[in-house]
Amino acid sequence: MAQENLAGRSVAGYRLIERVGEGGTAMVYRAEHPDHPTCAVKILKPRLRTDENARKRFLRESEYGERVQHPSVVQTYGYGEEDGLYYLALEWAEGEPLSDFLGRTGRLSPKVVAHILTQLAGALGAAHASGIIHRDLKPENIVYDPKTQQVKLLDFGIARDAEADPAQRLTRTGFFVGTLKYVAPEALSGELVGSAADIYSLATITYYLLTGLHPYDGRSPRELFQQLLTADPRPLSQAVRGLKFSSDLEKAVMAGLAREPEKRPANAGLYAEGVAKATVENGHSSGKHGLLGKLRSMIGR
Repeated sequence: MAQENLAGRSVAGYRLIERVGEGGTAMVYRAEHPDHPTCAVKILKPRLRTDENARKRFLRESEYGERVQHPSVVQTYGYGEEDGLYYLALEWAEGEPLSDFLGRTGRLSPKVVAHILTQLAGALGAAHASGIIHRDLKPENIVYDPKTQQVKLLDFGIARDAEADPAQRLTRTGFFVGTLKYVAPEALSGELVGSAADIYSLATITYYLLTGLHPYDGRSPRELFQQLLTADPRPLSQAVRGLKFSSDLEKAVMAGLAREPEKRPANAGLYAEGVAKATVENGHSSGKHGLLGKLRSMIGR
């Protein structure tokens, strides 16, 4: 069966230029609008347009994205339904998924990681202040522009409103949502999680950006699930042979991976601040003069 292609059609004033991507629930088009020369428009897939829960999730993603306003969050321009098509119009973010960039370059320097984290922490801070828990923070949901080192957080598809009635949840109790490699241990029971779960995911991303590996090495979903529930994460400096980080940086990263939510930093900003401070002081031992020496030489020029 041929895939639907709406290129050339206009939806709510957005002219769909070309189909550029596909997710589990929607097709993504590059589009233009009189007020937005280049933007992205997501269209709910045909098979889901008659599914009430799928429609609710799609429109909920649109609503949550619109509520979160921050330079590091992809801006929502509009959403709704027209002629049976459910659409979400978004800012066109330059760059590529952070996961793709990492796949090409390998692990990043602590300085670059700290810069990325600071932006993501700001985005999460704005979301949490709006009562939104992202719940699916991962490199695939972060657009990164290597030319400017700017990031944009997107995809509020499984986010939740911390202030909403739990009885209105669209996920069944006992089923966790998110991506297993990045999900917080407390989410595995399927219970509603708070902002600390996003901090855990942010710490897992930090670990991955610095080492190219994840804190747990389970080879199957079942093994990884069990490790998340019962084992301690592998210390940062033990992830890659010969790659050692300062004790302060390791302490800052691992604090975000604490099993108990209350033992993690109180908010994303504090977590990113701790990592950034440790990075400036002494990120890792590789390099002739160390990161601090390089920074001093750059400042002295």
